[in-house]
Amino acid sequence: MKSEPSIQLRNNRNLWTRLLRQKELQLMVLPGIALLILFKIVPIYGLQLAFKELSVTSGIWQSPWVGLQHFRDFLDSPTFTNVMYNTIMISFMKIVLLTPLPILFALLMNEIRSARLKTVFQGISYLPHFLSWVIVGGLVLTILGKDDGTLNQFLMRSGLIEEPVFFMGTNEYFWPILLITENWKEMGWGAIIYLAAIAGIDPEIYEASKIDGASRFKQIIYITLPSIMTTIIILLILRVGYVLDAGFDQILVLRNPVIQEVSNIIDIHVLETGLQEGRYGYATAIGLFKSVIGFAMVWGCNRIARKFNMGIW
Repeated sequence: MKSEPSIQLRNNRNLWTRLLRQKELQLMVLPGIALLILFKIVPIYGLQLAFKELSVTSGIWQSPWVGLQHFRDFLDSPTFTNVMYNTIMISFMKIVLLTPLPILFALLMNEIRSARLKTVFQGISYLPHFLSWVIVGGLVLTILGKDDGTLNQFLMRSGLIEEPVFFMGTNEYFWPILLITENWKEMGWGAIIYLAAIAGIDPEIYEASKIDGASRFKQIIYITLPSIMTTIIILLILRVGYVLDAGFDQILVLRNPVIQEVSNIIDIHVLETGLQEGRYGYATAIGLFKSVIGFAMVWGCNRIARKFNMGIW
């Protein structure tokens, strides 16, 4: 019987042998690892600011400890209830209402038999993802502007309204505008993974269902959706981890002081009271608070998904 050290040595040699054989692939991974270390691991050093009061002259390490004071300040903030409510509600609506749309779009795209037509539709649907929210915000303001907005001019010329509507200054319209613009920008891009999962389904399953007389709709219900359900659950679990990220870039571009009551989310609060006022410890504490909540949500959802053999780990 071989000793344990010799087995371990052989395993190490096999590992290095595989790495050398895959050296091209390993080199391709190195930039990603470098970015991960630079932007995810190195900043962990700064998390201690959540429990300190930053002293510019002394630096982070020598700054005095304040314990949980920044967390108490956030919880006692007069805008805490409004900020948390807006953040959670916007994120919840995006998860519930927008998650099914990329799946539906992928299913519809899969039914297109013309490869050229499918390519055209995919290209058109992917394009908005590459536009920054600054550009998208400019388009939205051009369309929904009060005085010279395209939509107001159309409605007035059609006789549907007598006076222009201030879409971007009305609380009731702001959240629907967020949902519509988010879906328009990201639906096509979000469907890529689902299309890839659908492409991995064995075509013989569809052929067998045709022989049994299954229609296209029944094939979608009983074959396609169950086959990609694991992908759907995994992406949903990852999305739940960002429940306190309601879309900072989008809201920062589209908000204005008139609708501050419905547009003030956690990240906006951090920008206004943490960074602009130089309260870096306060901003770090809120960031840590978001991360802990996100991790707890992912862990809890994964525990539930594991009961159905669909968890991430």
